[in-house]
Parts: sequence; C-alpha cells; structure tokens
Amino acid sequence: MTTEKPTVAIIPGDPSGIGPELVAKLLQDDSVLEAANILLIGDGHVWQQGAAQAEVPLALTALSEADIDGFAGLGWLPMETIAPEEVRLAEVTREGGQSSLRTLDKALDLSLAGKVDGVLFGPFNKAALTEAGMDAEDEHRYMARYLGFGGYHGELNVLDDLMTTRVTSHIGLKDVAANITRAGVEQAITLAEETLQRAGISRPRIAVAALNPHAGDNGKFGREEIEVIAPAVEGMRARQKDVTGPWPSDTVFLKAMRGEVDAVVTMYHDQGQIAIKLMGFERGVTVAGGLPVPVATPAHGTAFDIAGQNKANPGATRQAFDLLARMAATHRAARATA
Repeated sequence: MTTEKPTVAIIPGDPSGIGPELVAKLLQDDSVLEAANILLIGDGHVWQQGAAQAEVPLALTALSEADIDGFAGLGWLPMETIAPEEVRLAEVTREGGQSSLRTLDKALDLSLAGKVDGVLFGPFNKAALTEAGMDAEDEHRYMARYLGFGGYHGELNVLDDLMTTRVTSHIGLKDVAANITRAGVEQAITLAEETLQRAGISRPRIAVAALNPHAGDNGKFGREEIEVIAPAVEGMRARQKDVTGPWPSDTVFLKAMRGEVDAVVTMYHDQGQIAIKLMGFERGVTVAGGLPVPVATPAHGTAFDIAGQNKANPGATRQAFDLLARMAATHRAARATA
C-alpha cells in the first residue's frame, strides 16, 4: 500500500440482517472516505441489496487482490459466498453463517498479508455461525485462532470516549467469583490500556470496578476486593499505570459519565454491558482487543425484526468506523516503522 490513509476492509456480516443496509448508509457520508480507503469484500448482490434497502446509490468498482496495493477511495473485492435466492431476510440460515465466515476469513487473510490495516464487520448472527460450523465460543476466539494468535485477547465495548473490558465474560454468574484472579485483573487492565493507546490515547485513565456490593465493605460482603482486586490495582500502579479502584460498581460509571476516566474494567459481563447500553445503545461499539490487527463492529445484533425495512440506525456503525480508522492508522504507522 502506498497511500497515506489507512485501508479498512468492510464485510457485510450476516446477509439476512441489517449489516448490508448499515454499510450502505455509512458510505453516504463523504467524511468516511476522507478518513480511510474502503475495501468492500463480498457478494455484489449482497451489497446492492443493502443499498436498495437503504434507498441509496452504491457504485461498486471491482478490484483484484493484486489491485489492492495502492488503490485509493472505495473499492470492492468480489466474492461468491451465497446465492441470491439463499439470502432469506430475518432468518437464521447455515448459508448466511457460511457467507459471514468466508468474508471474515478473506478480510483476515488480507490483514495478515499487510494489504488492509483494519477490519470492520456488520453484525453476525451467532446461531448462523454455529450452523455454518464455527466451533469456537464466539467470533473473537475464532479470529484469534484463525490468525494464529495465542496471546491474551478479549472483547471490549466502547461508547463515545469510554471503553470497558472485563475480567470474566461468557460464564455463569455463579462461577464469576472463582474466576477472578490477580492475573486476570491485570490482563484486563493491560488490554484496555493497550487498546486505548492504539486509538491515540497515550496515557489512559482506568478505573477498576469491585465485584461485591459496596466494594466488599472491608470484607463484610466478600474478600475478593481485599485479596485479589486491590493488590492487582496496586501492582499495576507500581508499574506506572494510571489505574484506580476497586470502586463500587454502582458508582464507578458515574465517574465515567463525568469524563474522569477513559476505561472501566469490570468483573463480569453484564456489570459493564448494562451500563454501556443504557448510556447509548445506538452508539455502542465492540472491539476485538489484543489481536494483531484492529477489528471492530457495532455492538448491536443483526436486528432481524427490522431487516430490510430501512429502519436500521447507522450510528453505532459510524462510531465503530471512526474508532477503527484511528486504530488502523496507528497500526499502519507501526508497521511502517517496524
């Protein structure tokens, strides 16, 4: 690649959902192409389906993989992943899952080859991915395995200028306490810090949430804060990280809303997700933190209830693109100096 701007690969997500419509709406803003070169990947009929749903024009300029180096503006890498008659709106289908995985694989291949600097994907449907044969717990673990990445990684959620990550994720609530470890807390703090740095914040301010009510109330309601979380925070502070806590989880997001921190590390899935979605569901972004290539997506799902009705709000997709473009620019610059 010879252009100065980063190149972002965009895939539609599940063709039965709102992803193609969202991308079509995203591309109507000229400032998108001012921030990055865009490479659409996938079936032409899926992209045109999205444009028709959004009632907007979309001109596709086909490129070969050899053409990607040095192209500028908006390009399209054609693939044949699903027949037009197999796209069934608002339905979970194996064909939709297969299309999602094939376009994702291609985007990841291009990132490994250094042809793109980041990947933005429309919403996936996990049931469709499973029907298509994805045997990983989620798409984040699938991507890590596909990329051959064995380091620490995890899902981060972003709302405007606030990022959240978590120590435990997709496990039962009854198992959370046993899975809160000092190493886990430290890794979650590091993941938040490094991801924010990739987004351009040199010294992120991070608050760590407690597990128990009132942060354990000096051990009255549990000792995880005393024995695990606080020592992890102090250990990270000793390494010159700007991190505080553990803060009671019913007040830590007030600090976030006041702009006092850049990230909140939570102990379990819904501790952060409920707060973030209440604060701005239609602007939320999910980042695949820790992977060797920047990857982001809107935090909402495929919204089958409104698929094909021109009702999809592109706000979260725009937020995901803006964040990814910044991360992709940092990633591109780091590769150039490596």
